[in-house]
Amino acid sequence: MVMTIKIAILGARGVGKTAIVRQFLYNEFSETYVPTKKRRVYLPAAVLNEHVHNLQIMDFPSIPSFPVNTFQEWANACCRGVRSAHAYILVYDICCFDSFEYIKTIRQQIVETRLMGTTETPIIIVGNKRDLQRNRVIPRRNVSNLVKKNWKCGYIECSAKYNWHVLLLFSELLKSVGCGHCKHVHTTIRFQGALRRDRCSIM
Repeated sequence: MVMTIKIAILGARGVGKTAIVRQFLYNEFSETYVPTKKRRVYLPAAVLNEHVHNLQIMDFPSIPSFPVNTFQEWANACCRGVRSAHAYILVYDICCFDSFEYIKTIRQQIVETRLMGTTETPIIIVGNKRDLQRNRVIPRRNVSNLVKKNWKCGYIECSAKYNWHVLLLFSELLKSVGCGHCKHVHTTIRFQGALRRDRCSIM
């Protein structure tokens, strides 16, 4: 039986969380901004290196803080399921300093909460809106060094608008949760594209 991988996507308002998910799943992008008011759950299957993975992608609205316990998690309908995620995608807008400060705080809260457990949960930091890089507020090198060296997290920049590095993001995420050599093989699946040496597509 194929395990379902739970992925939580968090970030401040307007950073493009939903845009990334919809580009990944449906290859579509809307210029109209519609704020996420409640948790949205998507249940796709992805193929990485000839292995099938069932995903549960949870797109959360901007939450005030990461819940420290199950009671706090379930007291707020917008937070339900966030603590049980197998991996986290923390998205910020490269043109908005406050959005980076938001994911900085959320990451620290996740780490502090997870220290109580026994397993380390992968976190990938995503700088979205790369197509607007002329307006970036923090140099890419500074963020990358902080995230990779100090936070020990993965770092990817993408553009949900132009579908740049969106597939790579989820490919790297699957590898970070140990899916690179999954034993469950579906031989009838054919790939739609390739990224570096690893292939990832959506069913």
